[in-house]
Amino acid sequence: MAVIGGTRVNPKKFHKNQIPFYIYLVPIAIFMGMPIVYIVNHAFKPMDELFAFPPRFFVSHPSLINFQNLFQAAGSSSIPLSRYVFNSVLVTAAVVFLSVLISTMAAFALSKMKFKFKNTIFEINNLALMFVATAVTIPRYLTISTIGILDTYWAHILPQVAMPVCLFLIKQFVDGVPNSLIEAAQLEGAGSFKIYRKIIIPLIKPAIATGSILVFQNVWNNIETSSLFTSSEGVRTLAFYMNTLSTAGTVQGQGMAAAAALIMFIPNLLLFVIMQSSVMNTMAHSGLK
Repeated sequence: MAVIGGTRVNPKKFHKNQIPFYIYLVPIAIFMGMPIVYIVNHAFKPMDELFAFPPRFFVSHPSLINFQNLFQAAGSSSIPLSRYVFNSVLVTAAVVFLSVLISTMAAFALSKMKFKFKNTIFEINNLALMFVATAVTIPRYLTISTIGILDTYWAHILPQVAMPVCLFLIKQFVDGVPNSLIEAAQLEGAGSFKIYRKIIIPLIKPAIATGSILVFQNVWNNIETSSLFTSSEGVRTLAFYMNTLSTAGTVQGQGMAAAAALIMFIPNLLLFVIMQSSVMNTMAHSGLK
């Protein structure tokens, strides 16, 4: 613990100087946590509370009826629910691996290697941050149709591999790797791939964890690829299937929508809780850059 200007900085235990921070941060934390509390409560509301007016934030009489209806509807489908789960896990794992691999390699090249148009390529990546997926839906469909991967797993994977924000965050971390380490490795005879594998990867693990979370959230909750690029139920994902059940246009469908939203949200929450320290480290580092 240090003392600056009579103020204790980062005390190990609670200190009265921390009170002003709690006054500001606790209300903000409560406000930011309200959507999570609402999603959980909404999923357990019986029908009369789902359609109550004025709407209720908290559930009064928790019930599992929404989950029962959801799994009952899933059980009556011609394609088993396990197939959609498998498709989602497969697609998500493939996209996360490929996206992080490509982003880390590209970040290493753009940060530490010298070649023509390096800055131009990175600016193009930054420009891509301005475009939402909807804006490039037609070019994506034409590309996927031309290379002949419609209605396959690759139609899910390839359009989502490119993640400009993932490359941007990882490059910020790679910029902070001392050039002296790379030069020393080169003097020892290490090639570019060995430097990437032995030096860059171990030093940017927080950025890799953050990029993995961003990619996971984007892919796990994605329904556009299933609805636009596939027509066979056997290759569609869990997010798409849950969306079809919850948008059945019935009163019961609203309850299933609430339950489906919670089921799809839980993996995102758990992954963030597990890796939150890496996320905070990456965001702080990127902000300083």
